[in-house]
Amino acid sequence: MLARLHSAALFGIDAYIVQVEVDILHGMPSMRIVGLPDRAVQESVERIRSAIRNSQYELPRRPITINLAPADTRKEGAAFDLPIALGILMASGQLEMRSLDDFVVVGELSLDGGVRPINGVLPIAIGARDAGKKALIVPMQNAQEAAVVSEVDVYGVKSLHEAATVISKPTSFEPYPKGVFDEQVIVTEYGVDFSEVKGQEHAKRALEIAAAGGHNVLMIGPPGSGKTMLARRLPTILPPVSVEEALEVTKIYSVAGLLPRDKALVMTRPFRAPHHTISNAGLIGGGSIPKPGEVSLAHNGVLFLDELPEFHRDTLEVLRQPLEDGVVTVARAAHTVTFPARFMLVAAMNPCPCGYATDVTRQCTCTESQIRRYRMRISGPLLDRIDIHIEVPRLRPDEILEPAPSETSAQIRQRVIAARRIQLERFSGDGIYCNAHMGQRHMRKFCVMTDGARSILRAAIESLGFSARASDRILKVARTVADLAGSEVIKEEHIAEAIHYRTLDRELFV
Repeated sequence: MLARLHSAALFGIDAYIVQVEVDILHGMPSMRIVGLPDRAVQESVERIRSAIRNSQYELPRRPITINLAPADTRKEGAAFDLPIALGILMASGQLEMRSLDDFVVVGELSLDGGVRPINGVLPIAIGARDAGKKALIVPMQNAQEAAVVSEVDVYGVKSLHEAATVISKPTSFEPYPKGVFDEQVIVTEYGVDFSEVKGQEHAKRALEIAAAGGHNVLMIGPPGSGKTMLARRLPTILPPVSVEEALEVTKIYSVAGLLPRDKALVMTRPFRAPHHTISNAGLIGGGSIPKPGEVSLAHNGVLFLDELPEFHRDTLEVLRQPLEDGVVTVARAAHTVTFPARFMLVAAMNPCPCGYATDVTRQCTCTESQIRRYRMRISGPLLDRIDIHIEVPRLRPDEILEPAPSETSAQIRQRVIAARRIQLERFSGDGIYCNAHMGQRHMRKFCVMTDGARSILRAAIESLGFSARASDRILKVARTVADLAGSEVIKEEHIAEAIHYRTLDRELFV
């Protein structure tokens, strides 16, 4: 007999429906899987055999052919164990043959018939909904994650026997409670706060502007000046993540296998801080079947690169596409996958190899040629894509011992949210959410300057030699400064502050 069920497979961070066909023929016992299965799918034969026997079912002593359609796409992972086992039970008459067109089944089997969790359940649930399916059978540990998609009934099962019961007697099982999420459940607690940072008011102001406009930041200063401390607190002043953004981030973490089993959604802004020894594939994503890298794991959040010149230059250069386009494309011989990668880049570096070129308390031991070689590790095109360059000096003794009261993250966040609200209204319907993402069309329309501001920008371009891209970045930052001030037009003080945040690239890198 021929049995048909529906399962799902992942392509990038999206899922598509896979039809599992099981046919039992006449002849010597065997089991064969076709439809471009990878090694993990091929090995499922032994897991399925043991799971069926240890669940008190009979394994047919006849040839069994399993087809995973469409047959021209590569299938990977152990998520097909459960639907294949159920298909065998149906084809052999141990389960009632019935139409399962409304069901999608995924799950890995253990040898004793238990069902183990898998990665990528949220994209699978979304794919099932988009394909018009009404029910989803998943491992119990994945049920909370799948239940975020309220349009699909989710059945969490712990064993092959429970999954068979759901199919044969669906009314005997209650669907997992649906996840109801709104703006009120999105949390903003990160365990750190800007009020803990002593001094560095100039750097805090720059990070507030960066958060308000979604701008990239480079911090330059000696060791111990607080660059990492500031960077780790940047997510605390970003606007709370929306449900739509949380779903996007959760899909990525689910596919990557990084979603905690006790959480249905990633409800805080991601903060990723890869080591400088990371490879191109680790940063951008890759593998024979591409998986998301750090730039995608930082989607809708912050990617922090500490000791920026220590990263391999070719690794840094691959950042240029995601910084410009908000996506990263990983091409392989068989297929090409695009991952979302709209993040804020926050980088930190020392002014020289020893770290003390700008320190007033310690003498630098580097030669001019060493300093130049160190700074030249960062290309001009990459620097042009970083909107704000700020110096983070060493704290004075009085700032360390008797710090002045500092604003909390919550206080700063309120100003950031107000500025972002202005930008959301400004770009309504254009598909962008902050000033950093403006194109030329938006800049011509929304970056209106006073005559004085235009004169200041022209003089800065002539005297400091800014490129066209750097000039655009200055204008975008000035637009954000004006938004924080509640100004419709960009005034002299707004453009002057924006230029101040770009002078370091000329002072330090020319």
